[in-house]
Amino acid sequence: MCEIFCFNSDKPKEVNQCLECFYNHSEDHPHGWGLANMHSDDSIINKEPVKASCSQNLKNILSNPVVGKNVFAHIRLATVGEIISPNCHPFIEADDNNRSWMLIHNGTIFDYPELDKYADKENGDTDSERILLYIIDKINEFEHEKGAPSTIKERFNILNDLVADLSKNNKLNLMIYDGDLTYIHSNMKDSLYYLKNEEGFLVASTPLDGDENWKPVELNKLFGLIDGNIIFESEEHENEFILTEEHERRIEEFLKTIHRDENND
Repeated sequence: MCEIFCFNSDKPKEVNQCLECFYNHSEDHPHGWGLANMHSDDSIINKEPVKASCSQNLKNILSNPVVGKNVFAHIRLATVGEIISPNCHPFIEADDNNRSWMLIHNGTIFDYPELDKYADKENGDTDSERILLYIIDKINEFEHEKGAPSTIKERFNILNDLVADLSKNNKLNLMIYDGDLTYIHSNMKDSLYYLKNEEGFLVASTPLDGDENWKPVELNKLFGLIDGNIIFESEEHENEFILTEEHERRIEEFLKTIHRDENND
């Protein structure tokens, strides 16, 4: 599975140290890296289908200050999709009101047939990209019926319903950004942690340092963050993901195909 990271704050801060700690985990997540620095007027997206520790591009980026209020990062251990750039996170897509959405995902969709129709629409071939396309379709449907753009609270409520349904029998650790709100969700124990301090709000798959104030993200809830604070918190759903032998078998079968492809190159 992948690892994910986000930094959310009320003021732009330099996050190089956090990112370097995060990308140091790439030995166990060698199938790609991504970095998104999201701004209100522009966003900077970089990603490659190579191990982060081997990327000269990433080294060049981190040799300069990375400063932002909404920064997201991803290192990939593929469970669905080829090792190619279109399958690296983050995924970015605009809705019909020209709002840009960004998504990074740690997990696997084992069972959600409604995503199948996006296989021919996505740029790559990951379940994660299909999640984003599905969410945007639902936002578009709501706004077309309303006849006006959605409010922040309306979008949170829509995503809360979608995420609760998507999480049934699927590992769904998500970070989503819609230009206003950062959404955080986890439904597997000990797979996502947060730290709130004077710098802002940090979330990562594993604690990035020895600070004892890192805490597990509360399971089966959707959180909405702005300016380093939780402004929305959903009710708890019942769809905790527990990895079974069948899940592990399916992941192992996919990883074997990757290793065969790598050996043939």
